[in-house]
Amino acid sequence: MKKIKIKSDIVDNDTGKFYEWFGLGATYPEQIETALNESDDDVVVDINSRGGDVFAASEIYTLLAQYPGNVTVNIQGLAASAASVIAMAGDKVRISPTAQLMIHKAWTATSGNSDDLQQESAVLNGIDESIINAYEAKTGLERTELLNMMAQESWLTAQDAVDKGFADEVITFNATPQILNAYQAPKIAKDKIEQWKKVMAKAKAYDDSHKKLANKDELQAKISLLF
Repeated sequence: MKKIKIKSDIVDNDTGKFYEWFGLGATYPEQIETALNESDDDVVVDINSRGGDVFAASEIYTLLAQYPGNVTVNIQGLAASAASVIAMAGDKVRISPTAQLMIHKAWTATSGNSDDLQQESAVLNGIDESIINAYEAKTGLERTELLNMMAQESWLTAQDAVDKGFADEVITFNATPQILNAYQAPKIAKDKIEQWKKVMAKAKAYDDSHKKLANKDELQAKISLLF
């Protein structure tokens, strides 16, 4: 089973490679496409992302939706904005009880005259309609309801997401809790802490003394330059 992680900003291919060159996390379409091409089995997608580029997210959504194997999406922390669109590609969408999903209308920063702004508004409205397609296909909700939720920037808890159809189930954990006697819990002996404090004090005193010597030598060197 192939595991794909979406844990960072969603960006276009060039920006993603730029991020990676600097050692920064990024999620971009070419990265996801490569992972899917390397898989011949079911896929699990773990999501914890605040979103990003809506068109990059659309491409990733399409890649996952068209994947011939089964796709399970786990929303582990946050699936916000563009990341929520990607989440809708799962054949099964699971959400942690502590996670949230956020949807909102597309936004941008722009400038220009009234004609430019009117054109940009039309573009954003078209993007909203495209985004709704993914939400509608998953939830079965009416487009007007979805648009209203997006306009209000809706934050959904795990149960809200399931109730609205954005997720299929809340993840349950069956781990056996560790039971400890509070008085018997492991702890560091007090004498060890005192030993550590003495060692740290000596180390600090050593550093301070050497800094003073270094500063003194530097001052003498500067004075010598005056004569």
